[in-house]
Amino acid sequence: MRQILCLLPLVLVAVVAVRHRDVLAAGFGHLATAKWPWLLAAAGATCLTWVAAAVSRQGAVVERLPKLRLLATQFAAGSANHLLPTGLGASAVNLRFMTVCGLPLARSSAALALYLLAEVVGRLGLLAALLIAFPHALKLGGLVPDTALGPLLIGICVVLLVAAGVLACVRRLRTAALSFLHTALGEARSVHMRPSRALALWGGSLAFPALQAAGLAAVGMALGLPVPPWHMALAYLAATVAVALIPTPGGIGSVEAALIVALVAVGAPVTVATAVVLAFRIITVWVPLLPGALTLGALVRLKVI
Repeated sequence: MRQILCLLPLVLVAVVAVRHRDVLAAGFGHLATAKWPWLLAAAGATCLTWVAAAVSRQGAVVERLPKLRLLATQFAAGSANHLLPTGLGASAVNLRFMTVCGLPLARSSAALALYLLAEVVGRLGLLAALLIAFPHALKLGGLVPDTALGPLLIGICVVLLVAAGVLACVRRLRTAALSFLHTALGEARSVHMRPSRALALWGGSLAFPALQAAGLAAVGMALGLPVPPWHMALAYLAATVAVALIPTPGGIGSVEAALIVALVAVGAPVTVATAVVLAFRIITVWVPLLPGALTLGALVRLKVI
């Protein structure tokens, strides 16, 4: 079974690559005409996102985690995240890593929830700050049609009401939810009693989306996108927040579409915006995908996860 799990990421990479071969060909074609110093900057920002994720995940637990294995796990988790519905791959890999390191499952789950909460707050905080700094940069009407706002809000309310009803009616689920909430609050309190952990948690959570946005801005500069870098960063944050609830593997397909729409909303020509998004996804998703899958298989084989 462990040998099968080692090979499974490579099989999934091959399947995903074959399904998106046209996107890969177009993206590599655009990279050939780009300014390489900016592409190297985008690649450097992408590498730093794994460091930021490792710092933030260390900040979510009191115990000291092995640094090199933690960093390798974030690299592998990125690959898993692009092969499974958004967020599930990285969460499963990190949950397994923390339990192997000796943390009880309840505390590992609480730390994972704390990290996800901090990442959401950091992303939304950066988006809010850029919207305040550049209030007229993003034409939200072009990004989210008015006709879609009503059904979207109704759907969110229905989901929340159903979840609350299930918890209220099923005693076992309610008890489990209260127990998890108690554990999560205790873990959050312990982390924030140590300034170094709190700084790592929130600093990494802010740095992670900031580095991702910087990567898109660098690719835009490489391909001559006639949009200010701060506006490109704003477009990236708005697009990723908009597609956060769409359960596609690694956001493949949905993120590309949302990014193109968002870049157009900040004033980019459609053709150049498409080229920038394809090149950006090549650098941040497709190039690390195979080595990430190999690392994931190696970590499984070595029983790190």
